[in-house]
Amino acid sequence: MTSSLKTKIRDLYEGDSPRADHFRYLILVIDILTVVYLITTTFFYGDMVVEYLDVIFGLYVLADLSARFWIADKKHKFFLRPLNIVDVLTTVSFLVPLVGENLAFLRALRILRLLRSYRLLESLRRDFYFFRHYEDLIVNATHLSVFIFMMTQLVFITQVERNDDIKNFVDAMYFTVTTLTTTGFGDITLEGNFGKLLTVVIMICGVSLFLRLLKSIFRPAKVRFECTDCGLFLHENDAVCCKHCGKVLNIPSDGDA
Repeated sequence: MTSSLKTKIRDLYEGDSPRADHFRYLILVIDILTVVYLITTTFFYGDMVVEYLDVIFGLYVLADLSARFWIADKKHKFFLRPLNIVDVLTTVSFLVPLVGENLAFLRALRILRLLRSYRLLESLRRDFYFFRHYEDLIVNATHLSVFIFMMTQLVFITQVERNDDIKNFVDAMYFTVTTLTTTGFGDITLEGNFGKLLTVVIMICGVSLFLRLLKSIFRPAKVRFECTDCGLFLHENDAVCCKHCGKVLNIPSDGDA
């Protein structure tokens, strides 16, 4: 009975059936809703209902983490993987209110973990033409969104109830984006030494990682165009020949395969 249940769960997480695809899509939708929930609840910060909902989401993440640990072939290496460690911290952030407010920014990484799942990406490519056509754009935009969300959450949880200028997610995001872009209007500033250090970190990220992510969205480093001889499907934007086999390529000017 236990072996049969384990096989069914493994098929859902790692299988190629339509049922497995639908299951992975369901997890993706729930994780997107989790991020929407985190943004919405900043407007009701401290409400008891929010704490109860945190526990529900925490139990969901715990169930997902436990199921993946149960079906893992190398259990001794399971918690050595960075994204699994993040899931542990995410679970703690939901289930332990005292710690949770300080780790809330880690919850956005749930989507990043899913978009790094090979099977999910494979299913999205197969089932959705739009994703297949703009995969690099979508993945890079997701990375940028997660990065901004994490920075915004970090600003919010460290300044709410301490800084009169930071009352909700919108205030925190406004400060984060103006700092990342080095616009710096100055109408909102972070308080305390930690706030100053956090501002410095955000500005450093703004002139490095943030700009790099923006560039990857508007001008991807490589285009997807499969070579008919060797099968290589990633090439430079201005490639004339395949760098693997030397076959002459005819990549469309807009970079679409």
